[in-house]
Amino acid sequence: MAGQDEATKTSVELIAGLAGDRLETGVGASELDPTFRHSYSRDQAILIRRLRRIEGQVRGIERMIERKEYCIDILQQTAALRAAVDSVALLILEDHVQGCVRSAAEQGDPDRYIEEVLDVVRRTLGKPVRNPRV
Repeated sequence: MAGQDEATKTSVELIAGLAGDRLETGVGASELDPTFRHSYSRDQAILIRRLRRIEGQVRGIERMIERKEYCIDILQQTAALRAAVDSVALLILEDHVQGCVRSAAEQGDPDRYIEEVLDVVRRTLGKPVRNPRV
């Protein structure tokens, strides 16, 4: 069960990490290029819809715990929650690679973006980050 909690935490951190890391470094792509457009912008409505569904799943799990429902049923719902979070993270990651990283490569500056993607994938898999940010 601790492994499942860790996996869910890792999935949630992946989504948070996509935005949170930029806050830690203090430099986002939009600061480097004023014309920058996040690649997931075209999927924003889909992402918001999925996140609202995830929010509903979390509330449903909360109600199950309050009603003291069967542990296995709750665990099945947490597995579904983890899959939903992973699905959102994967969509954002795919858009980032196909959009942001591709644009950076075309502009001759792919290294920072490639390393950023590799770092977030390493964290998702529970592996150490090779180049910790300062």
